[in-house]
Amino acid sequence: MSEESRGHKTPKPQGPIPEAPGGQGGGGGGSGVTAPKGWVQRVLDKVEVGGNKLPQPVTLFAILMLMVLVASWIAGIMNITAVHPGTGQEITAVNLLSAEGIRRIFTEMVTVFANFPPLGLVLVVMLGIGVSERSGFIAAALKSFVSGVPKMAITFSIVTAGMLSSVAADAGYVVLIPLGAAIFASMGRHPLAGLAAAFAGVSGGFGANLFPTGLDPLLAAFTEPASQIVDPGYTVNPLCNWWIMAASVPVVAIAGTFVTERIIEPRLGKWDSTGFEVVEEEELSRVEKKGLLWAMLSVVLFLGIFTVLSLPAVGVFYDVSRERAFDPLYGSIVPIMTILFFVPGLVYGIVTGSITGDKQVAKMTADSMATMGGYIVLAFVAAQFVAYFNWSNIGIIMAIFGADGLQSVGFTGMPLIVSFIIVSSIINIAIGSASAKWAILAPIFVPMLMLMGYSPETTQAAYRIGDSYSNILTPLLPYFPLVITFAAKYVKDIGIGTIISLMLPYAVAFAVVRIPMFVAWLLLGLPLGLEAPIYYQP
Repeated sequence: MSEESRGHKTPKPQGPIPEAPGGQGGGGGGSGVTAPKGWVQRVLDKVEVGGNKLPQPVTLFAILMLMVLVASWIAGIMNITAVHPGTGQEITAVNLLSAEGIRRIFTEMVTVFANFPPLGLVLVVMLGIGVSERSGFIAAALKSFVSGVPKMAITFSIVTAGMLSSVAADAGYVVLIPLGAAIFASMGRHPLAGLAAAFAGVSGGFGANLFPTGLDPLLAAFTEPASQIVDPGYTVNPLCNWWIMAASVPVVAIAGTFVTERIIEPRLGKWDSTGFEVVEEEELSRVEKKGLLWAMLSVVLFLGIFTVLSLPAVGVFYDVSRERAFDPLYGSIVPIMTILFFVPGLVYGIVTGSITGDKQVAKMTADSMATMGGYIVLAFVAAQFVAYFNWSNIGIIMAIFGADGLQSVGFTGMPLIVSFIIVSSIINIAIGSASAKWAILAPIFVPMLMLMGYSPETTQAAYRIGDSYSNILTPLLPYFPLVITFAAKYVKDIGIGTIISLMLPYAVAFAVVRIPMFVAWLLLGLPLGLEAPIYYQP
């Protein structure tokens, strides 16, 4: 990716970059991490070797599909049953390899894929994101946010901007991480510290955001059918975790700032910029500022219109005839998010000249869809797995047995929730995709914890915390190679171990602050989000 497309300049090497002792290139310019690997790095090296042996997510889901089919056959032959504790109904395992099961698999394959909830909502949101990203609006907005704060608050703002960047899917990885390194370098601070702070915010603080993101409806689309295994009429509001995720932003930002300035920068030492031409960050051009202003005005106007349409007196998105009058508004969140990206992106592009005609807009949306090819394949396999899992009744039977087992050993309450968060974070090291993991875990843990008294919204929030802080430790993260590439601009031949050693303190700090915060939130009975009870009551 060129510097011009990132919208900023970075220090450019003017000569060979000295290698740090030990061959890892840890600090760059003679100020690197020279200490031998400790036990933590050795363990993580083994995790990397083992993790690289795992199949790709598509293959993994295909294997899981086969495992479910075989398990359903065994469970069907053994006539395994369980009694639903809520209804008293006897649940029997269904053999999907029977004649009837095979017919269902083939006749409903296309329908299962077409009706897979995450597929449509992700593709629709990406239409708007594609215009915002390719017109330059997202890059300009992120740069304006970061560069418009006092230098003493720059670390805090970079970590915060990283978390907020999740509203634009993965734009933060591409834009903010190299920008964080460049900003630190322009201030004479070690660029790897800036890179680490941005990476920590974008990936380690994943899910924490002041605003709704595409992840909210995506996870809810898995949580709702999983909850319906126990309660067929249960619905999950896409914004059911909004409050807890928004409150996490300042907590994570403070922790990230502390780690950067008290642990990472002292560990890296003073940056030796020899061989680099340090270039101060350029401000947004007059045209870019004008485009950003008009784009933000369009956002305010659009939100104002929807606010008016949601008033009871107008009644477009507020239906008094329904038990939940705001259901039309909640059901429109995905289209609203799409327009919230599309409109300002279009306005910014027209004002700055990056969009001069409708053909460009069509190409931007088409290019955005082209990047989703891998996800569409994953969605097809994941949809079949979820369907097989539900049809076989294995999920509800496992949930009932699991809940009975946990109850028999007295493993309930907050220890159960904390354990689930930790389990999620461990699985996250092996499977990077948040939706892919939740597609596997939701059908098991949502019903199980419902039977233990916790609402699906609480389980989803716990999963989101566990799914965040270990992101920055796994080389299996799709953007991990990109982070190494950005770091190599400043440190020659930098290794994975160096990146992991930089990010480990962030992971520990984020876990230390987010898990107790979540426990305290539940104990205080604070709402997790919109229409989100903490405890499940049949």
